[in-house]
Amino acid sequence: MTKTIPRIGSRRSGRIGSRKNIRRIPKGVIHVQAGFSNTIVTVTDIRGRVVSWSSAGTCGFRGRRRGTPFAAQTAAANAIRTVVDQGMQRAEVMIKGPGLGRDGALRAIRRSGILLSCVRDITPMPHNGCRPPKRRRV
Repeated sequence: MTKTIPRIGSRRSGRIGSRKNIRRIPKGVIHVQAGFSNTIVTVTDIRGRVVSWSSAGTCGFRGRRRGTPFAAQTAAANAIRTVVDQGMQRAEVMIKGPGLGRDGALRAIRRSGILLSCVRDITPMPHNGCRPPKRRRV
């Protein structure tokens, strides 16, 4: 006859699953990465830990429609919806990239009701670094 050994500190305790919802985030940073083919919206806390994220691809857009402003607007709304439930009221916005989704994502962030302390463009600009590829001849 085998004795059952009680599990101490097993992963199935309810504390681990509920801890995610307890964390209150009053202020955060919203990163928008707008490429030509996709827009990725990531919401972090002040220290840089990712709280939620979404992209046009995860919202169900495929192909050419992923780079549209409407897809970026939907992705931003999805990423922010979970953060507003955790109590975020103020945020900074960092926008990177040349894509069409920049304005759509910013419009959705403004509509969400979060107060924006600053909107910053952090698109990397070369200071005459690498030589660009040859011009295409068709």
